[in-house]
Amino acid sequence: MTRRFGLATLQKLALGARPLLKRWSPGNHHFRLMIDQAADGIMLISARTHAVLYANPSLLARLGCTEVEARALKLAQILPAPEIAEQLSKGIHGGMQFSTRMQQRAPGRPGIDVEVRCDSLEVDGKAAYALVLHDVSVRNKVEQQLIENQQRLDQMAHHDQLTGLPNRHYLQTFLPEAIDTARQQQCMLAVVFLDLDRFKHINDTRGHETGDHLLQEVARRVRACVRDSDVVIRMGGDEFVVILRQVKTYEEIAQGAGRIVAKLNSPIVIDGHPLQTTASVGVSVFPRDGANMTELLKHSDTAMYQAKDRGRNNVQIFSEVMNRKLEDRVAVEAALRDAIRLRQLDVHYQPLVNLRTRQIVGMEALVRWRHPTEGMIPPDRFIPIAEETGLIVAIGNFVLHRTLQNMIAWRKAGAVLVPISLNVSPAQLERGELKAMISTLLSTYGIDPHLLQLELTERAVFDLSVPQAEESRRDSIVQIRDLGVGIAIDDFGTGYSSLSYLKHRKVDSLKIDKSFVRDLVTDSSDLAIVSAIIAIAKNLRIQVVAEGIEAYQQAEILQKAGCQLGQGFLFARPAPAAECLALLPRAIKPEEEEHPDLLAEIALVAR
Repeated sequence: MTRRFGLATLQKLALGARPLLKRWSPGNHHFRLMIDQAADGIMLISARTHAVLYANPSLLARLGCTEVEARALKLAQILPAPEIAEQLSKGIHGGMQFSTRMQQRAPGRPGIDVEVRCDSLEVDGKAAYALVLHDVSVRNKVEQQLIENQQRLDQMAHHDQLTGLPNRHYLQTFLPEAIDTARQQQCMLAVVFLDLDRFKHINDTRGHETGDHLLQEVARRVRACVRDSDVVIRMGGDEFVVILRQVKTYEEIAQGAGRIVAKLNSPIVIDGHPLQTTASVGVSVFPRDGANMTELLKHSDTAMYQAKDRGRNNVQIFSEVMNRKLEDRVAVEAALRDAIRLRQLDVHYQPLVNLRTRQIVGMEALVRWRHPTEGMIPPDRFIPIAEETGLIVAIGNFVLHRTLQNMIAWRKAGAVLVPISLNVSPAQLERGELKAMISTLLSTYGIDPHLLQLELTERAVFDLSVPQAEESRRDSIVQIRDLGVGIAIDDFGTGYSSLSYLKHRKVDSLKIDKSFVRDLVTDSSDLAIVSAIIAIAKNLRIQVVAEGIEAYQQAEILQKAGCQLGQGFLFARPAPAAECLALLPRAIKPEEEEHPDLLAEIALVAR
């Protein structure tokens, strides 16, 4: 049986059997038999001429030559001359063995990666070198594949596959190091938090493939806006973070963030269709706004939401005022959740008055929150938070239930019911459950649908920026109106109402915003706008209500302009259900019927 010796065995032969090697000669058949069977290439060369004295069969096979041809070769023809000469000079002259890697050459053949081990010996009394050439080409390929696989895994783990940008995992390693560098260099660093406006709408209406193309183009544009030293990171979804490094002034930071917003303002063409997207951007700065990654990300996120609150498509730089507002918002949200659970909410009612007869012809139901320690919380402090968090749905449902319960109580007390208006949020319309709930409750409480009216802001009905949501809301409005429930547009004139929608009588009344009524006596422009709204509504046979009436002159001007109904502190402030009972007309006999003036009634109640 033929036996081959591996590199380890040969090493032992070269190192552990040095006395034998020192006396090696081509005639030593026993030793040569062992070398001939080795799997690694082995050769002996002259220490003086570097000529090949011997090459075993494995090396001859790699060289593609016979033993006679091999003896005609020099070492430099097999191994790189400068490298092997340098190693021989360093190792052998120092009386040491050496091991190194290089590429074995062969005439007309590709090179082979080998590990070379060398030792000195004597051949026929002359100095020589014994070289063992172990083929490591396969091992090198495996190692290279392992390195490439590891690099690919690192790339996948730390980079976003869609855009190619670094991801949040990369940020967790990079940002702390960047902060430390900025601290050592005593320079500023900015964290820019970017969120695309209404990206979900594009995904829903155009499809996720279009949304992906949009994100790729946004990533390209943002990357083009910053320096090579800055880092753009996709946090996920439509959120990006940009790290501006080594900035010197706040103006430089503002300009950098402004470039991003301006660049994204240009339409992005996807599959031949231009898409308009904008971004809300918040910025925090090291060291002023935070000393670590957590603080800087939190504060830039806070500033970004401030940008959204200010109309989107703008840049906001974090300030302590924002932080206090955020803390207040979080506290109000938590307290509001408790208020809903602990039944701290109530409904107050403000009368709607016929401006000519001064009779109550309706009421508006308004939610009120009496906090156990802070007292009455203004609606403008908690209603926007309720809308942002979705709590407005639960609040709206509560107002609906409580209003119908109060109407039943008033009727049992002998009052004649008047239509009650309730404010409805876009979220309630979009959920699609409002129509079924109203129908069930009206039937349960035995209330005529015509005694209920829903008030919606212009934005809730006419938000053209979100066509799909607008269509859903309008469908809900039509279904509710089919029940016999009235529909009113609140704060009319402050938004972007569609006159064609009014033309088809999808609404029953318009409420002129109080901002037009406030300066009605002194501002001719307000009078012109109010008169135009009244004229349009009259021709379309839509009822008009003027909000915010606080003076007799305002009421007189509105009446002369043709406005039928009014609402405001001149007539009554919002009051609890028990107090409003005294203002409602009583169920009396026809011969006793009379029409008292509301102002006189309120004065009587006050006494």
